[in-house]
Amino acid sequence: MLRPHVVFVWLALVAGLCHAQDLLAALGYGTFEGAYSGEYNISYWQKIPFAAPPVGENRFRAPQPPLPITDGVYDSSQTFDMCPQRTVNGSEDCLYLGLYSRPWTRGQPLRPVVVTFYGGGFIQGSASFKPPPSAYPILNVSSTTDLVFVYPNYRTNAFGFLAGREVAADPRSDANAGLLDQDAALRWVRRHIAAFGGDPHRVTVWGQSAGGGSVVAQVVAQSGRAAANGAGSKYGHRRPLFQRALASSPFWPKTYRYDHPEVQWRYDTLVNLTGCGAGPGSLACLKAADVQAIRDASLVVVDARKHETTTFGWGPVIDGSFLREPLSAVSADGPLRIQHGFAMYNTHEGEGFTPGSLSLGSDDDFDEWLAGYLPELTDDDLARLREAYPAEGSAELIERYDDPRTRAGLVYRDSVLACPAYWMAGGARKGGWLGEYTIPPAAHASDVYWWNTINNAQKTDRLHYEGYAGAMASFFMTGDPNALKLTADDVPGMPRLDSGEEFVIDSEGFTSAKLIQFEERCRLWRELAPRVPI
Repeated sequence: MLRPHVVFVWLALVAGLCHAQDLLAALGYGTFEGAYSGEYNISYWQKIPFAAPPVGENRFRAPQPPLPITDGVYDSSQTFDMCPQRTVNGSEDCLYLGLYSRPWTRGQPLRPVVVTFYGGGFIQGSASFKPPPSAYPILNVSSTTDLVFVYPNYRTNAFGFLAGREVAADPRSDANAGLLDQDAALRWVRRHIAAFGGDPHRVTVWGQSAGGGSVVAQVVAQSGRAAANGAGSKYGHRRPLFQRALASSPFWPKTYRYDHPEVQWRYDTLVNLTGCGAGPGSLACLKAADVQAIRDASLVVVDARKHETTTFGWGPVIDGSFLREPLSAVSADGPLRIQHGFAMYNTHEGEGFTPGSLSLGSDDDFDEWLAGYLPELTDDDLARLREAYPAEGSAELIERYDDPRTRAGLVYRDSVLACPAYWMAGGARKGGWLGEYTIPPAAHASDVYWWNTINNAQKTDRLHYEGYAGAMASFFMTGDPNALKLTADDVPGMPRLDSGEEFVIDSEGFTSAKLIQFEERCRLWRELAPRVPI
């Protein structure tokens, strides 16, 4: 007979082994061990490779399958590096993802999955996390929220978005490599997420800013004709990789064709600044160039044409294979290939992307900015825009403006952020919702306060926290932001977009607004899109 203290030790060992087993995920190419946080009650894997390092010949190429793990269990309780960016940051060995959820034991029901893409203007960002992870307030908003969050890295700036004629002609290079990293992560989720308690058939893609633009890109890729038919593109797939999409302030800058002069200028500038010159051998030279040389040259492109033809230089292009059509065309062709869509934008978020000098400028300064921002529009096109956005005007939640900066901000907001959000959400097959965040200053990223990191307002202002983060949690869980509504019955929920109304988050709480000017302006942007392009 075992003595009491021996029984206690034996039970503790058994419990520890069972707990360890729940944190071991055996995949086809390796076994990965995660960790548990008692403080936040989450199981998490911080570092799992989902593709091979994109180095050497694989630089500027679609991600290749991950290398097999042959030296035992992989320790996934460690952070990973960002992809190359800024001035000295990052490593090319960066195609990793992390994930977390409430503790789960094999045999329990699978939970909905949220694949989250980070923002950063398509030039920077990182998916690496430490507890409490990003979006933990959404998971923690109620006891009914039970989700698996996945955070994949993707290549940014020149490393992720180099395009041009030379890239298109090379069989071992791909435009939109950063988007293809995201696609590879989604395919990894389809194959492996059940080992972590996630349901591969209930997947939402989500992101803010360029992360929201990444959501738009993945929706466009999944909804394009080739993808819908499962043919005509090496990236086509018959079954959708995700069913729901939530885009928070989606940054969707002008999506030029891969051979447009603007895109070719980026390529030519990069190869010249790195000493690789022009011609057939320039791409091979770039693949062998020092990382720092490419990073430095990439930053020149980032800064060269701000407030003009581009915002940060690098970003998605229409490559004819993964992205075959622009959003404005795909969303006009018919329903998108998602079941449910949800998008948000902020009232004044366009202003931060326009020149600060416009604050003290004149109507002539506005006209000069407009012509520089949209150089391919005709005089008649520009006249229509000036009429749609008059010098003294209003918007749904801007009672009156009379300054060039607000006017330019609305032009930028609608063309890059708000109308793309509207088109994506409105194209969902089974239901779409659109929201506008107007709590001052209502600038770009103002709203992340309620759901991105833990803060005191989530305790002191339960109305906004539960109404906003709760709507997001409900959408992730069910595809409907109202299905698991946490606020009282007398607090408005989100109106469906096909009602002609948007959800409004203001300082007092929640309401709705009829979309009139906004719809007219987005209709104009769709008409102008072949020359913008969106």
